[in-house]
Amino acid sequence: MFIDRARIYVKAGDGGDGCVAFRREKYVPAGGPAGGDGGRGGSVILVADPNLTTLIDFRYKHHYEAADGEPGRGKNQYGKDAEDLEVRVPLGTIVKHGETGEIIADLTKPGQKVVVAEGGRGGRGNTHFTTPTRQAPAFAERGEKGIGYWIDLELKLLADVGLVGYPNAGKSTLISVVSAAKPKIANYPFTTLVPNLGVVALGDGESFVVADIPGLIEGAHQGVGLGTDFLRHIERTRVIIHVIDTAAVEGRDPVEDYYKINEELKLYNPQLERLPQLVAANKMDLPDAEHNLERLAAAVALDGREVFPISAATRQGTRELMIRAGELVKQLKAKEQQLSTNDADVIVYRPRGERSEALEDFTIRRENEDYVVEGAGLRRLMARLDLNNEETIEYLQRLFDKIGLYRKLREMHVPEGATVRVEEIEFQFME
Repeated sequence: MFIDRARIYVKAGDGGDGCVAFRREKYVPAGGPAGGDGGRGGSVILVADPNLTTLIDFRYKHHYEAADGEPGRGKNQYGKDAEDLEVRVPLGTIVKHGETGEIIADLTKPGQKVVVAEGGRGGRGNTHFTTPTRQAPAFAERGEKGIGYWIDLELKLLADVGLVGYPNAGKSTLISVVSAAKPKIANYPFTTLVPNLGVVALGDGESFVVADIPGLIEGAHQGVGLGTDFLRHIERTRVIIHVIDTAAVEGRDPVEDYYKINEELKLYNPQLERLPQLVAANKMDLPDAEHNLERLAAAVALDGREVFPISAATRQGTRELMIRAGELVKQLKAKEQQLSTNDADVIVYRPRGERSEALEDFTIRRENEDYVVEGAGLRRLMARLDLNNEETIEYLQRLFDKIGLYRKLREMHVPEGATVRVEEIEFQFME
């Protein structure tokens, strides 16, 4: 079964809690802090796998959660980091944020990875919070919570050449004779309900991938006849082969077919109109084909495109068509390699608003009579602290001064005694 859309929930592992501990050794009556850090939580990573061709595995499993990191221990022993959870998806998978629709990644290279949910960082043990005036801190950080959210997976086939045309134009027959693909073929509309992929071998190690896109009809760009489901698979192709029933077996006019299908491509995505297009005048072994070919060739010539008279049923002209398509693919690939840049093999996604972690990167806004301090770095830090611990509050007071929070409040002329909120903490501002 061919499945090209899926929605899954991904959840990164939580970081392990930092430890509050002190050295307890013989002849060391007042040992210092010795709490170890917690381990990092596991991340959820999508990996592009060239051996997969469908998203069917996600039809039965929707939740993917990585393991949590281990808590820190005494004697400065760090907790163990959790293993990452790798989830394999087909080449050509677009990953989108389930709520915002933001495109997270477009996985087009074998082995390409995207960290869709980064594991929570382990909390720091109390060893990290010693100062000349605080030599025995009795607090540590909690582990950071791993992010969890829904993502949408959308598969767009990666093919060099896409076959388009009306139902029963002969696309399935053509792909069956030029490759090893075995599509379902019958004499009724929409025989092909899913795209079929085949590899065309031209000899001397040269080959390309061709996709038989299910038949399009008028209004396909608006979803008529599942048109938008079919059309999006053409977006990645380098070359289009437009297969036309030149013998008018279905009673349609071949020239009108040529114009209508191209109009649907243009309305769906104007970029498709600019792709190289070869016109395959099919069913030349049948009556009336020769008469219609002359009219069709004249129309196609006006657009500067090439026409190849073929008969997929008898294989007449199919070799010449494939050779020309292979030449175009080779030329376009060479041009793409000249323009390509070395993309990073691993993409790490962070939601909007969580991409700046500097504690100094905060804003202050007024809410009625209160002043609200907001910043991703502060939010992530304070979520890891025990705000019921008096020593933690003292630590935060010094931290606020260090990052310039009090100075910023003075610059804003915040009145004495005004309430200031920083996440869960409220305090009265005093000079």
